[in-house]
Amino acid sequence: MRRKKKNKSSDSNSTAMVNGKTFHTGQKVARKHCARFKVVACGRRWGKTELGKTVILEHAIWRGQRTWWLAPTFMMASQVWRDLKAAVRDIEGIKISEAERRIDSPRGGMIAVRSSHHPDYLRGEGLDLAVLDEAAFMEARVWQEIVRPMLTTTRGRALFLSTPFGRNWFWDLYRLGMDDEEPDWMAFHFTSASNELIAPEELESIRRQTSDHVWRSEYLAEFSDDQGQVFRGIRAAVRELEIGAPQPGHRYVAGVDWGRSVDYTAIAIIDATTRQLVALDRFNRVGWSLQRGRLKALTERWGVQVIWAEANSMGEPNIEALQREGLPVRSFVTTSASKSPLIESLALAIERGYLGLLDHPVLLGELASFSLERLPGGGYRYGARPGHHDDTVMATALAWYAVEHSGALIEFA
Repeated sequence: MRRKKKNKSSDSNSTAMVNGKTFHTGQKVARKHCARFKVVACGRRWGKTELGKTVILEHAIWRGQRTWWLAPTFMMASQVWRDLKAAVRDIEGIKISEAERRIDSPRGGMIAVRSSHHPDYLRGEGLDLAVLDEAAFMEARVWQEIVRPMLTTTRGRALFLSTPFGRNWFWDLYRLGMDDEEPDWMAFHFTSASNELIAPEELESIRRQTSDHVWRSEYLAEFSDDQGQVFRGIRAAVRELEIGAPQPGHRYVAGVDWGRSVDYTAIAIIDATTRQLVALDRFNRVGWSLQRGRLKALTERWGVQVIWAEANSMGEPNIEALQREGLPVRSFVTTSASKSPLIESLALAIERGYLGLLDHPVLLGELASFSLERLPGGGYRYGARPGHHDDTVMATALAWYAVEHSGALIEFA
């Protein structure tokens, strides 16, 4: 935990009356501080949403104040809406409007749950409190142009809760909270480990299986100025290939990413015994029959024992044709759910030196320009930046997948 300024606290004890939750130390500190604007940068599973729900219920239900809950997506807002309704269902005099996603209390308080996905739709009267959940993933103007003016006449408060996403506007607000010349603002920093309810061995398990950039941003809650960079240690992972031919007793696997005209077909072959990329082929504007022939020749030359190929689009017909010719090809269906662990595994292998790379300028360039977009719901979207390709990255990722999932023994340090 990191904070500055004198920790003035509220003496309110209404939390237990709202939902009976037990808070860990960090949640108690952030909740009780009396700053008007509180910025909480925290790691995943720290408990920020539970903190926010308790604060908004306290202000709206027990103090009779007008409040908003804002989330980046409709889905995130929906979950909180269900939780808040459940928390107040036994309180006499509560009125709930499903159409408006609004809860009114008999003391005059109000909670409205909104998505910030379309900021222009967010309009309303004055507010006493706004809770912005995953604030780093909202547009800056949600705060600057919409919420902040609504707190002016009421001298209302705001609670910003988020894991960091680079040094964007949430970082700017965090810096205000660290500034002694800004008495209305207070910044808090909590790692996932500061939640005493999470077992240390659970976090250690995550740490071993997570790339550095995800760990530092998502679990250490660090503000990084290179947010979006996926592959690190690229140049250090390059190893000189001493023998450009298959070695007796070694096991070879391959990955294939298909392309036809604009995109490229890429074939990557890894020596699973030494964990070294040994061959990389890349071509386009070639018919499917010739592409399959080129793949067959390369994999037969290296004695490849298994080939993982992307099955999307024209991938499946090509895979079926290759299987009829006797090639050991398996299908990999690329979706948002399957692509994330595929790429994260390759990033971890490169970063920690599990995989040796060829000094191939196209591959090294694609790895350097490959980017990540953190989604509000907690997942990631991976891909090449506009104007770039990622064919060799995907082929190498599929080949590494073959190393990990096709019987090769990998010892992780």
